[in-house]
Amino acid sequence: MTVTARVPASTANLGPGFDTLGMALGLYDEITVTTTESGLTVRVEGQGAEDVPWGPSHLVVRAIERGLEAAGVWAGGLDVVCRNVIPHSRGLGSSASAAVGGLAAANGLVARLDPSLTLSDAQLVQLSSEFEGHPDNASASVLGGAVVSWSEDPADEVSPRRYGAVRLTVHPSIRVVVLVPEERSATAHTRGLLPERVPHADAAFNVSRGALAVVALTSRPDLLLTATEDRLHQGQRASALPVTTRWVSALRERGIAAVVSGAGPTVLALTTEPFPADLRTAAEAEGLRVLDLDVADGVRVS
Repeated sequence: MTVTARVPASTANLGPGFDTLGMALGLYDEITVTTTESGLTVRVEGQGAEDVPWGPSHLVVRAIERGLEAAGVWAGGLDVVCRNVIPHSRGLGSSASAAVGGLAAANGLVARLDPSLTLSDAQLVQLSSEFEGHPDNASASVLGGAVVSWSEDPADEVSPRRYGAVRLTVHPSIRVVVLVPEERSATAHTRGLLPERVPHADAAFNVSRGALAVVALTSRPDLLLTATEDRLHQGQRASALPVTTRWVSALRERGIAAVVSGAGPTVLALTTEPFPADLRTAAEAEGLRVLDLDVADGVRVS
């Protein structure tokens, strides 16, 4: 049996919604999985081909195995081909997409074997978020559109942490532009820059902006600039992301709702107008890739 999962990139936080808000973006990795008699073959093409392991420790392979296990089935062997377009370590959810794509491919194989055993979207959100440790990117790649996600502490020390998400339909006038630098960013490093405690006033500020972001994304895009303000993480990471921080400020000064995409260094811009030509030219002159992207649907399997 052969299946192919087409999984979108994602952006997380959207400014104030740290580890909560996310959105699926129209850059896609493709994962083709074929069952074999025995053994494991992994091939990687495109982004990260020289950096990721081509064996059982590959995230996609681990996700495939986890998906099959969750459905209660197994394969004698696997041939896995990953065609990667999503840039790695740029704040565009490449690792979440790998986990979601592997799980979805496994689910496609399960559906061919016995449709009654297939995993639900809620299960895919749970399993992919377990790989990530937070659900914002993963749930966006599963569900598509924008998402509000959350987690719940387990009632005991044995049960896993519970993850959930709901999809928001993004207002059709909202355009997405990303500015992608050449340099990479390590999520673990940028998370390490965040303080353990924050002032009550800053927490209240982000709660208000996060709630407003839901309104802005779905029905009031005129509020996007205010709704994407943040006090909890972007300023604290600024020293590690100088180019990103400068471009976020430059775009916001022009009235464009710009934020750090995930842990960076990509800049995410949300606007209802065409992206200004002079800003596009200036960004490209600095070596940034400027991409106009759709708000994507969730992972699809064929």
